[in-house]
Amino acid sequence: MKVALVIEQFDPRCGGAEQWTAQFAARLLARRHEVHVVAKRFGEQVRTMPIVVHRLPRTTTRPGFAEAAQAQLLTIAPDVIHDMGAGWFCDVFQPHGGSFAALSRRKLRMVAPWVRPLKGRVDPLLSRHRQFRALSERQYVDDGRLMVALSRTVAADFRQFHGVPEQRIRLIYNGVDTKRFSPERRRQYREQLRHELGLNDDIVLILIVTHNFRLKGVPLLLRAMRRLKRADAPVHLVVVGGKRIGGWIRAAGRLGVGRAVTFIGSVDDPVPYYAAADIYAHPTFYDSCSLVVLEALAGGLPVVTTQYNGAAELMTDRREGYVMGDPADLSELTSRLESLFDQDVRRRMGEAARRLALKHTLEHNVDQMLAVYEESLQERSVVHCQRTVVRRQLSGVIA
Repeated sequence: MKVALVIEQFDPRCGGAEQWTAQFAARLLARRHEVHVVAKRFGEQVRTMPIVVHRLPRTTTRPGFAEAAQAQLLTIAPDVIHDMGAGWFCDVFQPHGGSFAALSRRKLRMVAPWVRPLKGRVDPLLSRHRQFRALSERQYVDDGRLMVALSRTVAADFRQFHGVPEQRIRLIYNGVDTKRFSPERRRQYREQLRHELGLNDDIVLILIVTHNFRLKGVPLLLRAMRRLKRADAPVHLVVVGGKRIGGWIRAAGRLGVGRAVTFIGSVDDPVPYYAAADIYAHPTFYDSCSLVVLEALAGGLPVVTTQYNGAAELMTDRREGYVMGDPADLSELTSRLESLFDQDVRRRMGEAARRLALKHTLEHNVDQMLAVYEESLQERSVVHCQRTVVRRQLSGVIA
């Protein structure tokens, strides 16, 4: 099958969508599919992959990228066009960031209640919001394309904010590479990395992997660390990801937790950090289906996240970790983290986390996506046949 994948940046260092797309492309290649990637940037890690590269020129707007992608795709003529949320010309639409309209609504919870009405009126006037609205008008059209939702929450957002018919939506949670992310990695990386961080075995290491610090709850984690350190808890927070971390380092210092928090920045391989960690925390305000949470679960880590994370739909509260009701609840986050200082609790939840991840492997994920591809091809074939019949009938009438 000739498959075209559309994403702005084909670089696993950039985020969950990019990480998933790179892994997915590798699995398609392993199954002998011809993979074309349409993007404006390709990372160093993927340049050796035997894909067909279609590098788009730099564009200043998101609709500009979508237009350039469409023009390129028309020259490729693939069997299936699979868009990750950046364009509008496709057979399968899978916005890894979820619905931008839903995201905008939920981001209002990040500001004080008295600010929300004003922000709700001002945000739609911003250029970024106008661009996303222009994109959405063409991304969610009912032209036969199949819409892949990464969670039930995202499926509901498709219906509520974009009027997508139920019959067009396919629910497919993210899958994780359970060989790459595994408790077995601890023997390989844990001792060395904790030594590099200056942490002994008695320190409980909390990990978060993200680029969008505010949305994914890093400010709340820093405040939780202040409470924990005031209680003399043996704890250290490691934040992996982000580009401009200087301001965050200073913020941790102002809270008095500068020595208890390490900002790593972007890394090529997060596996050693999962291996060194004891707890994974992800108090997000919005996530379609957080891939990093699945990676943590696969690594046998208990997870603390929120109900606004699609990946939390797979979890059972108090079994693989904790699902918070409010991503802004400092007391709840602090108490959930404290309960995981008990090694027996961590071990029990970590074992349950690994069992859950094994039900959501990347290979199973690929199987599900290929089934959607086949469905799309079959539907297009039926529509083509129907159009051919109509044309022949019209030709007979005209004759």
